[in-house]
Amino acid sequence: MREVEPGTVVTVDRSGLSARVYWRLETRTHTDDRDTTVATVRSLLDDIVRRQLVADVPRCTLLSGGLDSSAMTALAARQLAEQGEKVRSFAVDFVGQTDNFVADELRGTPDTPFVHDVARLAGTDHQDIVLDAESLADPAVRELVIRARDLPAGFGDMDASLLLLFRAIRQKSTVALSGESADEVFGGYQQFFDEEARRADTFPWLATMRRHFGEDADVLRTDFTDSLDLKGYIADGYRTAVAAVDRLDGENDFEYRMRQISHMHLTRFVRALLDRKDRMSMAVGLEVRVPFCDHRLVEYVYNAPWALKSFDGREKSLLREASSDVLPRSVYDRVKSPYPSTQDPRYARALQDQAKKLLARPSHAVFDLVDRDRVRRAAEREAPVSTQAARRGLERALDLAGWLDLYSPEIVLG
Repeated sequence: MREVEPGTVVTVDRSGLSARVYWRLETRTHTDDRDTTVATVRSLLDDIVRRQLVADVPRCTLLSGGLDSSAMTALAARQLAEQGEKVRSFAVDFVGQTDNFVADELRGTPDTPFVHDVARLAGTDHQDIVLDAESLADPAVRELVIRARDLPAGFGDMDASLLLLFRAIRQKSTVALSGESADEVFGGYQQFFDEEARRADTFPWLATMRRHFGEDADVLRTDFTDSLDLKGYIADGYRTAVAAVDRLDGENDFEYRMRQISHMHLTRFVRALLDRKDRMSMAVGLEVRVPFCDHRLVEYVYNAPWALKSFDGREKSLLREASSDVLPRSVYDRVKSPYPSTQDPRYARALQDQAKKLLARPSHAVFDLVDRDRVRRAAEREAPVSTQAARRGLERALDLAGWLDLYSPEIVLG
């Protein structure tokens, strides 16, 4: 079984199977100055959003209060206002999250206040979809997620909340516009600015993930992972990814390295996120469109030098400047925050209770792959279990167990 690569058509006929690549990300010289580049980005965004709003069914936007979704929502609202319409916007939130929010390395602020700032300024017909810990931890929801994903991804509440958000939206809209992929296009992730990640002889996101999640997320048995040679697999994949990036004549080492990092995000990292969003949305019959994936925008911004993409010393400088006239100041100044994750300790306790029930089934096939002692330590830990990092191992173990229960694959080790 092989995956059809992006930008590829696979044809099967009497002569057999053949593949044709119809689009790839190419290196080209960027000659526009800053003002022209910003103006071009805005012109492209206006056209892309206008095209992607075309539908004969109810439309909406996914609004997180970050720069990407806010710019997209504001532009959509302005265009629909010209037709006398209001754009619907939806955001995910968790019970008590805003009032009890605790900042960490990944998320410095809760989303909801910024969401409401955008909704007020753009005049959207807005609704918060507020989820509780019981729904997020519900084993039935976990099963729906695993069926949609086809894989035990272990994203936990971030997968569950996305599915529940889309299910709620589908009751009112059929098409949704998303801000997904702007971080890959414009350079929004921490690893674009982290010196250790920039220098790492591996995919840059792996360097930052190790710091954020550490050993808490690592619950697989070492004999199992050693037999897979995951380190060798990652190293081979990284070398292949880097070798695919063409260098401009005269491009200095730093700019070339940033081009490599951008290319890897656009050809590797974003694929996992787009796959996740597409599977979750289609599982409930919602079509999610991604304006920032328009090939014209991707090609243009990819070839802009890093000095232009970060001209104000911040992430996504070009997008921020191109949409500055439609954004509230709070969002314009906001630091990048990832997709939200619940901080409710009741969610973590529910995971621990489910893990203890799993541990009570010592013959379960999951323990051929998962380290029982690591799962037990996570299940019995008193604190801190409310953080995403501390929960990740439990979520991975439970997802893997659920996947094995659903599909009953034959596990052959050796």
